Amino acid sequence: MAHAPKEQQPGIKGWIEYRLPVFSFIDNSLGSSYPAPRNLNYWWNFGSIAGICLIIQILTGLFLSMHYTAHVNMAFDSVESIMRNVNGGWLLRYMHAVGASMFFTVVYIHIFRGLYFGSYKGPRELLWWFGLVILLLMMATAFMGYVLPWGQMSFWGATVITNLFSAIPGVGESIVHLLWGGFSVDNPTLNRFYSLHFVLPFVIVGVVVLHIWALHQHGSNNPLGIDVKTPQDTIPFHPYYTVKDFFGFGIFFIIFAWFVFFSPNSLGHPDNYIPANSMVTPAHIVPEWYFLPFYAILRSVPDKLGGVLAMFAAIGILFALPWIDRSKVRSATFRPAFKKLFWVFLLDTIVLGYIGGKPAEGTYLIVGQIATLYYFAHFALLYYISGPREKTLPLPESISKSVLDKCCGHDHNHDKSHH
Repeated sequence: MAHAPKEQQPGIKGWIEYRLPVFSFIDNSLGSSYPAPRNLNYWWNFGSIAGICLIIQILTGLFLSMHYTAHVNMAFDSVESIMRNVNGGWLLRYMHAVGASMFFTVVYIHIFRGLYFGSYKGPRELLWWFGLVILLLMMATAFMGYVLPWGQMSFWGATVITNLFSAIPGVGESIVHLLWGGFSVDNPTLNRFYSLHFVLPFVIVGVVVLHIWALHQHGSNNPLGIDVKTPQDTIPFHPYYTVKDFFGFGIFFIIFAWFVFFSPNSLGHPDNYIPANSMVTPAHIVPEWYFLPFYAILRSVPDKLGGVLAMFAAIGILFALPWIDRSKVRSATFRPAFKKLFWVFLLDTIVLGYIGGKPAEGTYLIVGQIATLYYFAHFALLYYISGPREKTLPLPESISKSVLDKCCGHDHNHDKSHH
């Protein structure tokens, strides 16, 4: 059955819309036609800020690639040339390097917000999974990008991390040689990593599209963790949340600019300003800060294969979280015990990050093992076993009633204080 032809609206916008409905698509996805829960707070800004970070990384990386030479004899010098000889090259390089740290910071906050408010619970399991896939792709991209300057930490970090795959029984050595393109980290390795570092951000863009698609299927979660029930529970995304997002962008860019212009190297390692030397091993091989919690988990297990499995399990367990957490209530707002344990878990993750940057010996090793044990116990015991048994607070009837009651309660107290 043929569809009735739509009437073309006047003007250039109408001409384009008639042939390609791009404006209505944007409006339905991010505009006044897209309903969002009316109680979203500033913790919901970090999804859109992560999108800005991805754009910054792709654009700066694209321009850096025009001047970079992926060869072991020239990579380090080409990066120095970008810093010293290319107009604005120093700014591009610092924006890209600092941007990686900002990207991970924003995504980690975004994930912890999801953990706190139960955004991983049904029907948003796929949305949660796509977010974790983005995190894994970011890690792969960042690791390969860290190798490209071909400094001491680049070379030895690549050697240590790729060697982890040798722990896989039977095929481990073959995988390592495939990654290296030979029998050690050398020119073929650098070329492989450069190619993948260039391509993977575009794969991330594809998964982000799926992430947003899944988000729009059931809408955003909210601080109360209850479903939208009536039209009064929602407000248009534009202008209410676009204004909120732009305020968040402003704060983000202030912090971002401070690091770029005043402290660009504080998030990196000074050894990476020394050219790679396969004959001199650094005293302490440390990955970038955003890998440190997982690095601590890796080193807390004495067995090499066990450490690798524990490291991957630390992320793998997050994929199972929608089924591990058996509580009927989403948001920590109404789960007093869970709320306290959430902050303990956050502290545990920070401790793991600190331990990951220290030598794996003495007290540091013991603390790392205790923190690793708690990391897994937090999910296995506290979510799975205590989830159905915990005492929760009563949930509000609806989002709109909760918002209006809060407003009325505030006004009532205000009036009392005047009397």
